[in-house]
Amino acid sequence: MFGGGGMNPRKMKQMMKQMGIDVEELDAERVVIETTDGDDLVFDGAQVTKMDAQGQETYQIVGSPDSVADAGAGGGATAVEGDAGAEDPALDDGDDADDGIPEEDIKLVAQQAGVSKADAREALEAANGEPARAISDLQ
Repeated sequence: MFGGGGMNPRKMKQMMKQMGIDVEELDAERVVIETTDGDDLVFDGAQVTKMDAQGQETYQIVGSPDSVADAGAGGGATAVEGDAGAEDPALDDGDDADDGIPEEDIKLVAQQAGVSKADAREALEAANGEPARAISDLQ
């Protein structure tokens, strides 16, 4: 990376600490990069490293991404798998009103946009369940 070649990893860590650089491996299961052109990048099982140098955080992702049309702002696996009708049971809190929109997303949109839950639900329905787009539309 910095021409360390055969440098002892312990020595490298010690030098980075002296320079005020803190490196931490994150236990990430999935990383989603949402792009403006609609082709989102999804990294499953990627190696993620966080580097903090003098208060500036930098993240490094190592892995092979899958390019998907829309990974969804909620990060649900259904958008990646292409099964728009399925929901992740782990995210289901039982409060959904047959529209497939998680209560968690409704609360998030309502809070971020400063609107009622009913308005948030309508915005999410209009945005095909995408919280980021619903918030943007409400602002």
